[in-house]
Amino acid sequence: MIKKTISFWALILIVFNVFSQVTVDGIIAIIGKEIILQSDLEKAYVERIASVKSPEYVEEMKCIILQDLIFSKLMIHQADLDSIIITQKELDEQIDARMRDWLLSVGGDAKIIEQHFGKTIAEIKQEMIEPMYNRLIAERITYEITEDITVTPSEVKAYLSQFSEDSLPIIPETFEYGHIVKIPPVSDAEIENIKNRLNEYRERVLKGEKFSMLARLYSDDPGSAAKGGVLGFVERGVLYPEFEAVAFSLKPGEISTIVQTKAGYHIIQMIERKGESINCAHILLQPKPSTEEQVKALEFLDSIRPLIIEENIDFSTAAKRFSDDLTKNNGGWVTNRYTGSFKFDRESTEPATFAVLQKLNVGEYSTPVPYVNEDGVMSYRILYLRERTKEHKANLMDDYDIIKSAALEAKKQEAIDKWILNKVQVTNIKISEKYKSCPFVIEWNIP
Repeated sequence: MIKKTISFWALILIVFNVFSQVTVDGIIAIIGKEIILQSDLEKAYVERIASVKSPEYVEEMKCIILQDLIFSKLMIHQADLDSIIITQKELDEQIDARMRDWLLSVGGDAKIIEQHFGKTIAEIKQEMIEPMYNRLIAERITYEITEDITVTPSEVKAYLSQFSEDSLPIIPETFEYGHIVKIPPVSDAEIENIKNRLNEYRERVLKGEKFSMLARLYSDDPGSAAKGGVLGFVERGVLYPEFEAVAFSLKPGEISTIVQTKAGYHIIQMIERKGESINCAHILLQPKPSTEEQVKALEFLDSIRPLIIEENIDFSTAAKRFSDDLTKNNGGWVTNRYTGSFKFDRESTEPATFAVLQKLNVGEYSTPVPYVNEDGVMSYRILYLRERTKEHKANLMDDYDIIKSAALEAKKQEAIDKWILNKVQVTNIKISEKYKSCPFVIEWNIP
């Protein structure tokens, strides 16, 4: 250990002695005990340039990237001084979560990811360790810097006043809406038919037919049917609880009996398990209401629509009394899952819903329209447009929450910038002569 320490500092002394003349061994910056290599910069540059349409400003971009790399190393150096620890468990969980997201995006096919990177999953995860560690350190320190920061109404107002009339941010059209949902009931005979079919498929697989072929032919899950029913690796807590309880109990190759969830009825085949992650396939069958029950649902919504329009009953009361959707507990108002608010813009709205809302004036109700909820259950609903705000320049009256959020982020960034300047002054930082003309070197007063 002593020899390693001496070797490290010997290297640093050598680098310092010749730093002003040449980049030694590829080192272009030293931040405390941390180093940045020319290859680190080039790799980050290649990754960044892939998303930039005008790559002609090469040196300027490299300066920006080097600044980001130094900031990251500065945080790692400070984390070491402050004894901030990222546990192996935290690191593994984050890497597994990232890999799980990638797998979900390609339908659980690990080969697609391996072909993209030209490496095995194990090799990819190994290469993710350092950048993920750096990210977690940055998040931890950033949180410590900014956790107590708030903004007052006067600060929000002052933030907006910085913008000239011509440079005010444009807020896209937003709207708020509610719905009353009616789910046509399914007959016992239909459910019995579904169960008989699934039992038949299970028996066919046990006798030698491929589960994947039957899933492609018969499953009602559009997301997995084309992939032979394969869901890909997911951790506990992602799938329906009833589904998970059975899936996690299966052995590789084993096929479950029928499992009921909100989405319908399933049979599950275990493919592989890794700790608390499983890769399984399923065949989903969703009971369908009869034409008669669908007509009844439409007629019911048609019957209550005039009562709401004529204000014999207000919308929220009607939703609480008549809707079959969970939003009835919220008076029928639909919440934006991305923001947690009632406001939606076009990007965050399902296309079929947007098409109906675009035809409504504020305060109007749609006629009953078909609706498939997030569980894939077919139903009908009446939509009500409560509010619409047209595209406009940001103002405090209409957009206070948005402006407040932006003001808060700006204030947090100021605190981070101040932290950087303070740490730069007390940290031993050396920059290769090649990059001393970068604006941040002068701004940070790095020798």
